[in-house]
Amino acid sequence: MPKRQRAERDPFEAAYTAGVIEQAAPPAVARAARGELAPRAAPAEATALRGCILTPSEAIEKGYLVIGAGREIQAIQKSKPQGVKVLDTGGVILPGLIDLHGHPEFNVFAAWEPPKQFANRYSWRGSPLYKRLVRDPQNTILDALPAKTQLRYAEIRALVGGVTAIQGTGGAATGFQDEALVRNVDKWIFGGQVGRSLIDLPSGDFGKEGFDSILAGITAGEVKAFYVHLAEGRSDNKRSLGEFAKLEKLKGVTASTVVIHGTALNKPQLSDLKDAGAKLVWSPQSNLRLYGETTRAADALDLGLPVGLGADWLPSGSTSLLAELKVARRELFNQGAKPKAKKLVDMLTRDAARIAGLEDKLGQLKVGRPADLVVLERREEDPWENVVEADPGWVELVTIDGDLAYGRQDWLRELADPTEAEGLEPLIAWGKRMLLDTSYAAKPGSQAAPNLSKLRSDLIKLYPQVGPIFA
Repeated sequence: MPKRQRAERDPFEAAYTAGVIEQAAPPAVARAARGELAPRAAPAEATALRGCILTPSEAIEKGYLVIGAGREIQAIQKSKPQGVKVLDTGGVILPGLIDLHGHPEFNVFAAWEPPKQFANRYSWRGSPLYKRLVRDPQNTILDALPAKTQLRYAEIRALVGGVTAIQGTGGAATGFQDEALVRNVDKWIFGGQVGRSLIDLPSGDFGKEGFDSILAGITAGEVKAFYVHLAEGRSDNKRSLGEFAKLEKLKGVTASTVVIHGTALNKPQLSDLKDAGAKLVWSPQSNLRLYGETTRAADALDLGLPVGLGADWLPSGSTSLLAELKVARRELFNQGAKPKAKKLVDMLTRDAARIAGLEDKLGQLKVGRPADLVVLERREEDPWENVVEADPGWVELVTIDGDLAYGRQDWLRELADPTEAEGLEPLIAWGKRMLLDTSYAAKPGSQAAPNLSKLRSDLIKLYPQVGPIFA
């Protein structure tokens, strides 16, 4: 069956492959600017968070990060600020984490146990077992629930793990950008769209128009990050090996190109990417489970190729970006590299923002930037090592644009306006009493955005094995 017909007949294939190349429409952002959308819970007044602050140049022990009335970072200092509420976190304060590769809508599924190792991603996508365990349930959910249901559940999973920006939201969710809980780096963000994504390379004329539109955007300086799945398979697989040459022939190796996976790429090809100014996003857990091998990330780092991380998706990837970081560190050791903890943290923050073309907004704690940050429990003397060793259970607070998206119950009730705090959803997360705000961008006068309890209930009715968030 031709690929176009297959995608049209199979909702799963359509959701997995189509739509992400489309340009996101801006009306939702315009509505938000006019005040027609409800914001998240915000601090009732200017607030200073006290803790170990990880800046681009140093770790400031017992520092103060001030979130101003405009929800931006107003100050980072070592002395106690005057005239603002101070919350002594006792933790490590760092930029919100950036997950540069995922398929969020599919993160409702329980982890899939691959029955064997596959040659490439095309082989497992066509396997009967995968169809029964993931494709068919996905089609059932797509037929019965609004497209945003799965995305909202996945965004909550990301948020409670300290992630404030993700990549890979599918086409079905493009129309719901005004209801995103976390930022989408390849959709409408900060008043524009600097990223575009592609699952499969064009096959003949199929997909060529969308591919060419992305290249045109790169040429015009509008597209700063072009995410493309490439060479995802074993290093001895002919089809995977040939994809780099195909991308070159299509003139798709550019300074904006961000190769996702690249498991079959050899060092000379990685060097070619570096020479072109391209970047790499690595998802080792999923690679190892599906193919028994992963990207030559140590070679990439040795060449100076920028590398970011992505948890991919729950069926074969990690449960969180922090979990993926641990797999990445172990695999780098296996490949003979010994990166410092700070470099690993940069792969989730500063380096990730540069790869996404958003280095002027995200990835670093600096005065004047949006207050996208996470506070982690302090359990390690070395603050960078504290981040690498952390898991989602260590997350104490997450703010996006200064708003209180998720955090400890006692902290949020202290920081938020009392009327807003009452509307937050209480949760028990890894034994801790937390509050979650799922109301962001709910349209006033319309049905409220569903909370986690409602999302979970709707999904479980159709798919009882829904992957748990707090596990």
